[in-house]
Amino acid sequence: MAEIRLQQLAHSYLKVPTGDDDYAIREMNHVWEQGGAYALLGPSGCGKSTLLNIISGLLSPSRGKVLFDGKEVNELTPEKRNIAQVFQFPVVYDTMTVFDNLAFPLRNQGLSEARVQSKVKEIAEVLELSAMLHKKARNLSADEKQKVSMGRGLVRDDVSAILFDEPLTVIDPHLKWKLRRKLKQIHEQFNITMVYVTHDQLEASTFADKIAVMYGGQIVQFGTPRELFERPRHTFVGYFIGSPGMNLIDVAPQPGGVGFASVHLPLPEAMQQRIAEGNWRRLQVGIRPEFVHVWDEPFDETLVARRVDLEDLGTYKIMTLELGGAFLKVRLPEDKAVPAEQAFISFPAQWLMVYADDYLLEVAP
Repeated sequence: MAEIRLQQLAHSYLKVPTGDDDYAIREMNHVWEQGGAYALLGPSGCGKSTLLNIISGLLSPSRGKVLFDGKEVNELTPEKRNIAQVFQFPVVYDTMTVFDNLAFPLRNQGLSEARVQSKVKEIAEVLELSAMLHKKARNLSADEKQKVSMGRGLVRDDVSAILFDEPLTVIDPHLKWKLRRKLKQIHEQFNITMVYVTHDQLEASTFADKIAVMYGGQIVQFGTPRELFERPRHTFVGYFIGSPGMNLIDVAPQPGGVGFASVHLPLPEAMQQRIAEGNWRRLQVGIRPEFVHVWDEPFDETLVARRVDLEDLGTYKIMTLELGGAFLKVRLPEDKAVPAEQAFISFPAQWLMVYADDYLLEVAP
């Protein structure tokens, strides 16, 4: 198991990149601590797989260093880095049995047959493959093959890290949850550094202790699922995490706070000063649909919004409101009364975020 450190790392597929837009990975510094369970989350094309292939050694970065436990590995092959990688589609030897597939990396290391037998049986038990050890891999289902593919990485004692590149894409939806939980249990049992690439926030949250959210070739936030939800540090994190995502509204500075159309939102003095200090191109406020407060009656601090739409999702409802020309989503509990035409709402101060040029503005406590 290894600490993986990325130092001033950047990569472009062009021979002579001329600007930031030419880079699949923009310059970054990042650390995956030894023994951690991490997810690399983001939409297609944001650089997730490129970054994973650089860590594994399948791709050489344009510049910067990859360090394993403080030692540069840029020139080392994937084999010499002792990296196990599980891809989107299962990689198994169809003509071999499940046992021989799992034993293959151990026999390549020259381990004794007794040790091979012991390790294969241990991993087969963990992955619930014991009953099919003597079946040919070609006779397995897609999810069984993917478990064999995972097992080949887990069976080795010397592995530095296991990298998963969207490994559950071909798995039936009802089996995905079970396999995610199994991976989590394996991590807790073996304490292996694991990095799991996905575009699915549920997969990331179920598997990882910490999630790195990628956007435009950069890691824009690294934190726990709760931190990403409650305090997104970039507008993309707010939009991408949550269902539905964060409400984001363009605003302009006003005396005492910010506003849009005829709507005024008061802000603490420290935040007003922070806004005044910068020459920002764009200011936005953000609030999660879960945190918008809907009142039964109006009072001095409520805002009056027009109800536009309502989606009943069984255990909760999603209401769409129009406020000062901006549209926002509100998540209502199942038992909450739904406003007929007008909704009286407020934005609790602790959940109202201010973003300048897409990044969260913060003030010292």
